[in-house]
Amino acid sequence: MSTSTDHLVSIVVPVFNESQGLRDFHNSLVAILEEHVKGTYEIVYCNDGSTDDTYTVLEELAKHSHTIRVITLSRNFGKETATTAGIHAAHGKAIIMIDADGQHPVELIPEFIARWNAGSKVVVGVRTKNDQEGIVKHYGSKLFYWLFNRFTDMKLVPGVSDFQLIDASVQQEFRRLSEHNRITRGLIDWLGFPRDYIYFKAKARTAGEPTYSFRKLVKLAVDSIVSLSISPLYITAYIGAVILPLSLLLVLFMLVNFLLGDPFGVHATGGAYLIVLLLFLVSVVMVSQGIIGLYLSHIHTETQNRPLYVIDEAKSVRYS
Repeated sequence: MSTSTDHLVSIVVPVFNESQGLRDFHNSLVAILEEHVKGTYEIVYCNDGSTDDTYTVLEELAKHSHTIRVITLSRNFGKETATTAGIHAAHGKAIIMIDADGQHPVELIPEFIARWNAGSKVVVGVRTKNDQEGIVKHYGSKLFYWLFNRFTDMKLVPGVSDFQLIDASVQQEFRRLSEHNRITRGLIDWLGFPRDYIYFKAKARTAGEPTYSFRKLVKLAVDSIVSLSISPLYITAYIGAVILPLSLLLVLFMLVNFLLGDPFGVHATGGAYLIVLLLFLVSVVMVSQGIIGLYLSHIHTETQNRPLYVIDEAKSVRYS
């Protein structure tokens, strides 16, 4: 199956403080593209407010290639927003998203293009293994996919990554999505286009340290579930349905125990039962308020009607 194409292919690369390994990544990416895409490509680097020399490296690379575009955001908006900015700016008939840390194998890009040439509108890279993934992140990822598939109407394949290809027709629909708290892969899945999958083993980072902290990963997981589902709002109703019969059973137990003279040897006063019940109910109320608070924070963010991102035009490089 041919992997070459007569159409422009856009490679979208979000970057944040990746100066150490950026040149090596770029050289490996260009080598693959030159061999398989025959020059009909553009590389859209979206600099997400990097504080190191990332912009300097990108500017230097852009001076020696007419295929590079650099979009610099005015500050760090987060990887999902940076990826979105790159997708919005891409001109290609096919758009491939790939990370700059070297973990996504550039050697698979020809296979992505081949699947697209064969008719796939969306091609998704699925990570089967990551040797650098710690125990917490490994099992945290499993928990996220279980919760996401349990509480949303969508089904994410475990291990699905941001290494994806979308057709220009998918890009057109993606541009209509305006929410701020977003997970790109989830939104692409929500659009509903048929997906094809390519499985890969994640490579080691070429340089530097991961910029996604555990706290950021947890926030991304919570934002993803809240923005794509209202199911958590029903959790309190389910809890209430469980608490009511349990409370009635507790009251019945207290009554029987009192009337029969403490045959179970509990030696607990009515006040003790009441305190336990109150603590239980208070904890449920606090959980309920927390869930409602998450949705209110999302509503607040969306109703502010601020732009999703701001581009620093003075530090952006565009070819003519």
